Amino acid sequence: MPILESATVVAPTSPYGENKLAVDFMLAGEVAALGIAATSLRYFNVVGAYRRGTTVMGERHTPETHLIPLALEAAAGRRPEFAIFGTDYPTPDGTTIRDYIHVEDLARAHLLALDNLTPGEHKVFNLGNGTGFSIREVLAVVEKVTGKPLPVIEKDRRAGDPAELVASSDAAKAELGWTPAKASLQDMVSDAWDFLNSGSQS
Repeated sequence: MPILESATVVAPTSPYGENKLAVDFMLAGEVAALGIAATSLRYFNVVGAYRRGTTVMGERHTPETHLIPLALEAAAGRRPEFAIFGTDYPTPDGTTIRDYIHVEDLARAHLLALDNLTPGEHKVFNLGNGTGFSIREVLAVVEKVTGKPLPVIEKDRRAGDPAELVASSDAAKAELGWTPAKASLQDMVSDAWDFLNSGSQS
C-alpha cells in the first residue's frame, strides 16, 4: 500500500475486480492493434453528491450496498442497523480500510483524462485520495455529521474482503494535473447526507 498502476502482480479478489481488469486488457489490445487512444480510470470508493444551485444529484439505488449510504440510512432511521463485517483484520482498529473519492473530483478527472488522450497509448490512472479510512473511522464521521448515534452490530468477515485498499494517485497528479479538491471525509459524508435529506430522486 498504496496500490500503484504499475503493480506487476494483479490478483482481483472478486468477479467485479476481475471484470474491470479484463476490460483493461481488452483496451490495451485494441490500442495496440488499431492505434487508438484509451484511458482506464480506476475508481476507488466514490462518495458525496453533486450540487449546482438548486440541483442535487447523488447515489440512490436498490439494493444499496455501499458503506456510507448504508450508514447514513441507518442514522436517518431508514434501516434498523448498520453491520460491520469483521472486526479482527490486521488494521489499527480491526476493521477494513478503504480509500474514498468525492464524485465531483472524479468527474473533473474524467474531463482532464479526455484532454490527455494520446493515439497509440493506453493510459491507466488510479483515482483516490491516497488516504485510507477504517469502517469505524467512517462511522465516527457519520455520527458527527448527522448528530445521531448509529445502531451498529458486528458480524463475521465476508469472504474476499481485503484488509486494506488505498490508491496511489501520483500518476494522475503528475500527468493530468489532478488533485482531489474535496479530500476531507467529512466533506464527502456531509454532501451525501445533504443529498439523502434533499428529497431529490436523482
